[in-house]
Amino acid sequence: MNQAPIVSRDPDVVSGAVVFAGTRVPVQILIDYLKAGETLDRFLDGFPTVRREQAEAFLEEALHAVGAEAGSARAA
Repeated sequence: MNQAPIVSRDPDVVSGAVVFAGTRVPVQILIDYLKAGETLDRFLDGFPTVRREQAEAFLEEALHAVGAEAGSARAA
């Protein structure tokens, strides 16, 4: 089963920043919101072109990547 991409990068879209697929919203904005103590709901209210499923999938992938890196660092 083919799953829709969560993020994309194109040099012609927002200067090549990683954005939520199908939008012009850089994922860095979500990261900045969360770092500032804002909620996911607040981010989604401000950027309605990003679907909740996209944002949650991005965060899950980020957590998975960090967990994988932590595991390989322990093994070293």
